[in-house]
Amino acid sequence: MKFIFVTGGVVSSLGKGLTAAALGTLLENRGLKVALQKFDPYLNVDPGTMSPYQHGEVYVLDDGAETDLDLGHYERFTNVKLTRMNNLTSGQVYQTVLNNEREGKYLGKTVQVIPHVTDEIKNRIHALAEKSKADVIITEIGGTTGDIEGLPFLEAIREFALEVGYHNAIFMHVTYVPFIKAAGELKTKPTQQSVAKLREIGIAPHVLVCRCERPLDKDLRHKISMFCNVPLEAVIEEKDVDHSIYEVPLMLQRERVDELVCRLLQLTTPAPNMTHWQEIIRKLIAPQHRVRVGVVGKYIGLQDAYKSVYEAIIHGGVANDCGVEIVQVDAEDIEKNGAEKMLKGLGGILVPGGFGERGIEGKILAAQYARENKIPYLGLCLGMQIATIEFARNVLKLPKAHSTEFDANTPNPVIAMLDDQKRVTKKGGTMRLGAQPCQLTVGSQAGQLYGSFVIHERHRHRYEFNNAYREKFEKAGFVFSGLSPDGKLVEVIELKDHPFFLASQFHPEFLSKPHQPHPLFKGFIAAAHLRIHHVPL
Repeated sequence: MKFIFVTGGVVSSLGKGLTAAALGTLLENRGLKVALQKFDPYLNVDPGTMSPYQHGEVYVLDDGAETDLDLGHYERFTNVKLTRMNNLTSGQVYQTVLNNEREGKYLGKTVQVIPHVTDEIKNRIHALAEKSKADVIITEIGGTTGDIEGLPFLEAIREFALEVGYHNAIFMHVTYVPFIKAAGELKTKPTQQSVAKLREIGIAPHVLVCRCERPLDKDLRHKISMFCNVPLEAVIEEKDVDHSIYEVPLMLQRERVDELVCRLLQLTTPAPNMTHWQEIIRKLIAPQHRVRVGVVGKYIGLQDAYKSVYEAIIHGGVANDCGVEIVQVDAEDIEKNGAEKMLKGLGGILVPGGFGERGIEGKILAAQYARENKIPYLGLCLGMQIATIEFARNVLKLPKAHSTEFDANTPNPVIAMLDDQKRVTKKGGTMRLGAQPCQLTVGSQAGQLYGSFVIHERHRHRYEFNNAYREKFEKAGFVFSGLSPDGKLVEVIELKDHPFFLASQFHPEFLSKPHQPHPLFKGFIAAAHLRIHHVPL
């Protein structure tokens, strides 16, 4: 088994996760079985309780693990099916070590960062290796080289590489080569310093991936190679992409990264066939159609807060050979300026998941605007609950209808807490999480889109549709087209006499890939395009 460790230097948000995922794509297309994992240095046990402004979206896996958003890149770019084994935090490491200490497993020894913490980190790599039976494991180390919280992880992978031996483990360092506008040139010094810091720790990178805005010329590559003690062919240019993150695998292939990695790890494989990936890029760069859709949220200021939603929308565009312009609409702006001003001219409206009361009334106005004006609407998790509240208020005329999450004293709690959640006191990892089965109604729009009547989708919620109101809603044309197998939980709703008004309690965005677009997003973009090209604005 071979191991690739991806580290980062100079600044955060360089794209280590995308680089790791893109490399995974290339190796898979060479016929290798790949597993990917992310090590995060923060002390939270998982990102589930963190604000999206702090950490971006929380990506949920089939087994209910709340993980880093980079695991979304891993699943979108490759065919891997991830579990909680694929994301490790300092919080999990220290929690395990301290539990072991309390149970006397260290036989009276003084518990220290080395070897106990580093051993626990290495144990997770071994555990994934044993479980996955992969040919290659790619492990991304979060944070930036030199951060104090990341040092145990770097020490652990240094030890691990020594233990598995030469040709079985390599280090790939993602670094930044900034363009200084005043000087009119790229500067290599930050990269030199980053590599020097890594070498102080005892790690000499085999491959340098240089993130840059401008191309690296031959002289710069020679300079980086010489001062960083890396072969010239291992100085890789990773320039900002022009259109889409899905160009990264093809960019790395042009730089022969996969060929270099296979040679370093002594892997004999055929060259990857990336024809299908090239077709995806063609549809992204030169689509046959175009449409604008609005995403109405409360975390619009941070791109990563709705990362999987944005990507799934793009996948829906690929499925329809349709370029999608995503218009980010702050729900609070709708409250101030009205839905007509903020949403007019859009082909479709999507309301994603979220927590907290801020912006709720703006989202309700967005759902009303979509329903009344026959604009395709897709609601995800909270977006389904929003559609329910709006229908209750404006169609059923239920005064002050609301969710008990936002108004505990509402006279019409059409959305209420799950029974299982009423006894929960801890916040972390206690929601209804992970893949759950759902049965779709024969003849429903959802059933037609899926082409199946039993589906499994990922969840992350505490509140649900209140069944005490189900009969009233059904009489008014509100369709419950997806239910849990026992019929107790509403999973999918849709409206009669509307071209596309569909919402789910689950998060379909987590199962969408560029080469396997999710059926709900595929249908949503198709409906949005149809409206724009057949209905006068």
